[in-house]
Amino acid sequence: MNEPLPFRRTTPGSTGYPDLPAVMQRVAEGDKEAFSALYDALSPMVFGTVLRVVRDPAQSEEVAQEVMIELWRQAGRYRSDAGSVTTWAATIAHRRAVDRVRSAQAATDREHAQAARDHHTAYDDVAEQVETRLESEQVRRCLRGLTELQRQAVTLAYYQGLTYREVAETLRTPLPTIKTRMRDGLIRLRDCMGVTT
Repeated sequence: MNEPLPFRRTTPGSTGYPDLPAVMQRVAEGDKEAFSALYDALSPMVFGTVLRVVRDPAQSEEVAQEVMIELWRQAGRYRSDAGSVTTWAATIAHRRAVDRVRSAQAATDREHAQAARDHHTAYDDVAEQVETRLESEQVRRCLRGLTELQRQAVTLAYYQGLTYREVAETLRTPLPTIKTRMRDGLIRLRDCMGVTT
């Protein structure tokens, strides 16, 4: 049976905050009670960090939940000699928040581009539709020339607006592998489509 958790500091003048490194160790071992204590201790700070970047409270709550899940999953990677639990959690929260903002910005940019295209004259619309259809056929043909992982990664990033990190999580593939496959895939696409730099 596990020994009692050292959730509260016993030092003189203690404010009652958990002994986070000890709690993290237990979380890494899969202790749900320890995660509950970690959640109570860190979720306000995580939410605040995310909110400062994302600015939208509803989205910030969603990202904060994702961060807490990541802390649960990645607890075994925490190293106290690299920094405090709070700093580690804040870093993860900030990265996730920035990823969310970038993803939202990419979606907004696509919507604006689509709105701009919708304001062309009928002739421009027909010409553009023909050109788009031809380009789409060429893109589909070129996509078939990629490996399965390259095709999935490029499709998720460029057609669904996911960040590299979100693509890696969706495909359950390490982030460096995703970055390499996407770079190689985009080079192959460029060459296939005859794009010159």
